[in-house]
Amino acid sequence: MRSHTFSFLFTLALLSGGLLLAGCGGNGGTEHTEQLRGPQVELDFDAILERGTLRAITSYSPVSYFIYRGQPMGYEYELLNIFAEKHDLDIEMIVARDLGDMFDMLNRGEGDLVAYGLTITRDRRQDIAFTVPLNTTRQVLVQRKPDSWRQMRLHEIERTLTRSPIDLAGETVVVRRASAYEERIRNLEDEIGADINVVVADTGVTTEQLIRMVAEREIDFTIADENIARLNRAYFPILDIETPVSLPQQTAWGVRLNSPQLLEALNDWLTAYQRDSEYYVIYNKYFENTRAFRNRLSSQFMFSEGGQISDFDDLIRDNAERIGWDWKLLAALIYQESQFNPNARSWAGAVGLMQLMPNTARAFGARNPRDPRESIEAGVAFIEWLEDYWESRIEDPEQRQRFVIASYNVGQGHVQDARRLADAFGANPDVWDDVAVYLEKKMYAEYYNHEVVQFGYARGIEPVRYVNNILYIYQHYRSLYAARDEPEQQDDIVLD
Repeated sequence: MRSHTFSFLFTLALLSGGLLLAGCGGNGGTEHTEQLRGPQVELDFDAILERGTLRAITSYSPVSYFIYRGQPMGYEYELLNIFAEKHDLDIEMIVARDLGDMFDMLNRGEGDLVAYGLTITRDRRQDIAFTVPLNTTRQVLVQRKPDSWRQMRLHEIERTLTRSPIDLAGETVVVRRASAYEERIRNLEDEIGADINVVVADTGVTTEQLIRMVAEREIDFTIADENIARLNRAYFPILDIETPVSLPQQTAWGVRLNSPQLLEALNDWLTAYQRDSEYYVIYNKYFENTRAFRNRLSSQFMFSEGGQISDFDDLIRDNAERIGWDWKLLAALIYQESQFNPNARSWAGAVGLMQLMPNTARAFGARNPRDPRESIEAGVAFIEWLEDYWESRIEDPEQRQRFVIASYNVGQGHVQDARRLADAFGANPDVWDDVAVYLEKKMYAEYYNHEVVQFGYARGIEPVRYVNNILYIYQHYRSLYAARDEPEQQDDIVLD
């Protein structure tokens, strides 16, 4: 399968120093440009297949798509990988700030589908075409039990809770912008014949963040799909989610109205895959495994929570500076080598975070390669040596970095062989993509026995995948940190 690449249009919500909300009052709403009605481009599945990349718009959340301990995960992410592999496609994940942006981005052609649990509504069918349903859920009121609920009897707790939508009259309910929750709460006002103080969260505030705000007493009520609310209640037991505010509703992915080929391909695959037990393994992993959800949410390595990639971020930063690398690239290499496990040991005997062979570890100063500091320092010293080796051979710094990474995996001798083969067959020996082709060919006698080859056979597909994987993870890390460190400017509007 092809390697996967990522781009992000993601801005983390700033929740410190005041709640970022807009639209206080029964009919308020966040001001933004009017939503596009219908497709603005002509592009269907045949063009996507020719392009080789499926661009999926989603939301960064602890269920759909997220980074945990350096690894991309998520319900939508895993399903997309399986669909993409079936059609030999790359995936480009585009993370939108809110649901309204998803529809606009789709219709402008910035993505090919919205891979997110969208509630199917008649109004939304005017803007997008829905796939076959993925799930059925209902919307529930998320509220907080009394602080002393553990010492109270059930009927005493019940007396403090809102059990009828009628009782929401005059209350403040905060919902995610452009969501089905906003539409539902406004319809609820008509149904109960009374005003509800509907507050629409500002751009970038997710449903999960609003649920957390309820638990942490920043707001009193929000609305969420029951399956999402149930997961979050496992982490915040003070929450009550037993008051429904809607009938059961179906959720699905969405494509442009003028993409019938893509819709048919997705529907055919989803219909068949949902009959496979593997689908339910993925579903249960993200919607039923509450223990794993609690662990992710409480971990500093859930990026949206703690913003760390690993236990060793500071060490990686300090050592990357020595070689002039972006620390996130070094982190990606370490993730590829050991998944940040300092006790990792390969079948070949490589040890530690940077998977150094014993002789290499000793040569570059690591007496105990299982010690994180020694492993990183020795690994970076080895990279520095490789940088010096390639500096006089590959002029372009970006290209040189790829040669260094490949050499870290397979040795500079095999990479030099691939350069000589590239030159012999009329390719460019200074461009990694050209050289990678011949590094892969070193698996075959016709090439490893060629007169220009000095180091013989190599399983060249492995270092090529190694480089691709590290660059993919690096792009992922870099984009997330750029989004976090350069948030969109927003005005603080304090909730009354």
